[in-house]
Amino acid sequence: MNDATTTVNELKLLMARFVAEREWEKFHDAKNLSASIAIEAAELMEHFQWLRSEELAAVKDDTTTMIAIREEIADIAAYVLSFANQMGIDLASAIEEKMKKNTAKYPADKFRGKSR
Repeated sequence: MNDATTTVNELKLLMARFVAEREWEKFHDAKNLSASIAIEAAELMEHFQWLRSEELAAVKDDTTTMIAIREEIADIAAYVLSFANQMGIDLASAIEEKMKKNTAKYPADKFRGKSR
């Protein structure tokens, strides 16, 4: 599997099968999954805690750290996919709709190169 050839639906099915095989549906409710997303996001943030801006580029060259970061982002994505499954959310359309709102809220000609 890779980003260029794997669909969101395939990933959602992968997660659904994983959860079903373990009979974890009873644990995978919106509250628990949203908490899991937040917890895993905090674990990702730990890899960057106390780093100065000029130190960030070196993170990509640290194999051990990159393996851990890759696992944290996978955990986050897995819980997001499970949350979408549980709540019946079509991720592609949700992202597309949100980006339309963001485009209107932050027009490129007014926000290009600005963080605020």
